[in-house]
Amino acid sequence: MKLVILDRDGTINQDSASYIKSAAEWVPLPGALEAIAKLNHAGWHVVIASNQSGLGRGLFDVGALNAMHAKMHKLLAKVGGRIDAIFYCPHAPDDVCNCRKPLPGLFEQIGERFGVDLAGVPTVGDSARDLLAGAALGCEPHLVLTGKGESLRGQSLPASFPAHTRVHDNLLAFADHVLAR
Repeated sequence: MKLVILDRDGTINQDSASYIKSAAEWVPLPGALEAIAKLNHAGWHVVIASNQSGLGRGLFDVGALNAMHAKMHKLLAKVGGRIDAIFYCPHAPDDVCNCRKPLPGLFEQIGERFGVDLAGVPTVGDSARDLLAGAALGCEPHLVLTGKGESLRGQSLPASFPAHTRVHDNLLAFADHVLAR
């Protein structure tokens, strides 16, 4: 199975220091939806692994999160793309859980759900914690220079990133890279 695991905020859609709390605030990054569609058309299954601590902080509820995802699915369908599954951590940073990235719990759940070993599965995010979660299970780390990654443009990656992290301008550049292999 060709599988790729994506972070959401800052990778697929615009991020915000005050959190994305509603469907109105959920705005796709340029080319991100088309990147997912390109991957789908080449036979890739696309899954999201996302920290959603706004739930645990009481900033929005599951209904609002579902509305954001419904908007994402609708916009993806318009460009011929789809997300196969969404896994999210609803906990605040002070909660004790194994699913909040950089811990690997969400990735363990993905491996179990799809019945696959995640070694070598590309994972894409805009921060070290996104990539560390997948790298703990052998995923291939890819950083996009959107969202939080924007601040790393033109710099060497800090030591906090997993070894062998590949860097791409955005999700479309990542998709082109994967499809060219």
